[in-house]
Amino acid sequence: MQPYWETTVNMKKYPPLKGDISTDVLIIGGGTAGILCGYKLKRAGVSCVIAEADRICRGVTSGTTAKITAQHGLIYNRLINEFGTEKARMYLEANLNALESYRELCEGIDCGFETADSFVYTIDEPRKIEKEIIALDKIGFKADFCKETELPFFTAGAVRFPKQAKFNPLKFLSALSDGLEIYENSRVKELKGLTAVTDSGSIKAKKIIVATHFPIINRHGLYFMKMYQKRSYVSAFENAVTVKGMYRDEADSGFSFRSDGEFLIVGSASARTGRKTAGWAQNFKFAEQCCPGAVQKYFWAAEDCITLDGVPYAGNYSSATPDLYVTTGFNKWGMTSAMAAELVCDMITGRENPYRELFSPSRSIMRKQLFVNGISAVGGLVTPTAKRCPHLGCALKRNKHEHSWDCPCHGSRFSENGKLLDGPATEDKKP
Repeated sequence: MQPYWETTVNMKKYPPLKGDISTDVLIIGGGTAGILCGYKLKRAGVSCVIAEADRICRGVTSGTTAKITAQHGLIYNRLINEFGTEKARMYLEANLNALESYRELCEGIDCGFETADSFVYTIDEPRKIEKEIIALDKIGFKADFCKETELPFFTAGAVRFPKQAKFNPLKFLSALSDGLEIYENSRVKELKGLTAVTDSGSIKAKKIIVATHFPIINRHGLYFMKMYQKRSYVSAFENAVTVKGMYRDEADSGFSFRSDGEFLIVGSASARTGRKTAGWAQNFKFAEQCCPGAVQKYFWAAEDCITLDGVPYAGNYSSATPDLYVTTGFNKWGMTSAMAAELVCDMITGRENPYRELFSPSRSIMRKQLFVNGISAVGGLVTPTAKRCPHLGCALKRNKHEHSWDCPCHGSRFSENGKLLDGPATEDKKP
């Protein structure tokens, strides 16, 4: 099981940390968000270090479908209803700005950056599409209703965002990381004040950014209550149809599509980590019905942090930690949302940023999803089983598709012999 993107580039290897060092800013996590933070801070003249538990871009980043778009499902009608027209407009503006930042950064980088339209389609709910277009019109964005698409099956309608983009994320990040001070295989086990402790040394910093997909520090921020994780299953098919645009079903049970060269990349089976799912079976069924003769060449799984209100968290880790920052909770749209690195870097360098309040991790948590997360956590804690997650003690569930043990509470994952695969846990599961 290898993500397609990992086969397209040989990422430079970086040494592990040996001994004790100091820096202005420590960035914990070497995925898209962490590398963007490092690149932007270096350009601003700030000394920084990236500490990565494994290899850079080998975790969640390599599992992306790499769509750069401000179209995050049918989100804008909901944002207007929950936050009002102005904040919905700001969310759109922030993500369109992120798109343009990528467009600028990708100039001169051979990473397959390509302008493409983005679509959210429906099989049987055209009224949902119409409501989204009306909502977008309220916040000043012209989106189109499309009755027909290039997909090889019937759709009842789609909303189109023109001139979004797609690219090869690992080629992009390989170029962006060149010249940064990076330590691989250097998992941060704990923070002692502003000193990060690893197995082979420590890093003392003036400020710290936690960019570990799911935050690893439990004593601040309540992220174990404010987020949960979803797992999706992705395949890259050869000899299938190709599409110029990027597509996503408005229903969680539907498909995601984009092409890269000769490959059609298909995602499906989104479900809370640790819950039963069809795995890659839906992708096979799609190929059999719509692309006879298609061959699955690569397959992998992707994991996404879902926030209480569908908006990422970027800023101070909590109201009590002025020198500790976070960027997380990208709600399946990690490429565009990772550009929240600009907000965090602005805060560190003392620049004003208009989106600070919108993405603040300290905003209200009084959402229905908070209680759903709480009930799930209680269920995981009281389930009688010997296999427990070392993060907060929830019962682990068997993932037959990936031969792993997964935590349905917060999304940590372990191999069959207990090796840590995904956080927020920071240590292996003891036998």
